[in-house]
Amino acid sequence: MRPAVYAARNIAKAWLLLGGFVAALGAFGWWIGGFRVASLFFVVGLLMAATVFWYGPRIVLASLGARELLVAEAPLLHSTVERLALAAGVDRPRLFLLPDGHPRALAVGRGASASGVALSQGLVNLVPPAELEGIVSHELAHVRHRDVVVQTPVVLVAGWLVEVSRVGGFLERALLFVLGPVAASFAQALLSPRRELAADAFAARVCGSPHGLADALIRLEQAQELVSFSASPVTEPLYTLNPFAETGLAALFSTHPPVSRRVERLRALDPSWRERLRAA
Repeated sequence: MRPAVYAARNIAKAWLLLGGFVAALGAFGWWIGGFRVASLFFVVGLLMAATVFWYGPRIVLASLGARELLVAEAPLLHSTVERLALAAGVDRPRLFLLPDGHPRALAVGRGASASGVALSQGLVNLVPPAELEGIVSHELAHVRHRDVVVQTPVVLVAGWLVEVSRVGGFLERALLFVLGPVAASFAQALLSPRRELAADAFAARVCGSPHGLADALIRLEQAQELVSFSASPVTEPLYTLNPFAETGLAALFSTHPPVSRRVERLRALDPSWRERLRAA
């Protein structure tokens, strides 16, 4: 499928999510208080939807503790991202750093001209240049395909629903039992695992080889077993691969295909790689 088709579908999904959110809030207002309350809830819903669209990326990055990485701090990394963004056909994204040792990356934004890519300190320290380029290209593919336009509001809306359960006092567990699956249903309905496979294939074209990303996925999966990680499972759709153990609430938000399947598909893009490896 062409990037333009992916982009159109994701923009439609984003409008469906935000429009549905506003409509649901207005309907709830009508149910509890008629037209006047519905009008108030509708306006509040519009303001919340606008906040999610315009400020959603900042809210997500702030919640993860990311800070902007200045050019003077990592000129080579900025140069690499700019070169890959040009090859991917998107504007150079703002670059952010997650100051912890868990190797992971993510992309947020409103589209090809307003996006950000965040890399953890652990990722920058762990992977060699070819693998880092594969990961960055994968995240830029999400920007090109407008996956970020859907992923960012989905994570925010799902996060709000999960957080609502925390104000329930002794009812917290019951509320989480109800609202957790509701939040996860948004992620599962709007974020297909196919988006990761499409981003992998696009990244391979940008890099000129699928093996950097394939090797990076294997390395990250192995590293995750050695480095502890704690975060809200609603953020799972943002990352290059699932950093959470697929148990409990985290299992409901799993939107990534298995790493083995992704690596197999990437290797299949270059069927002769085994023969060349033996010859070397």
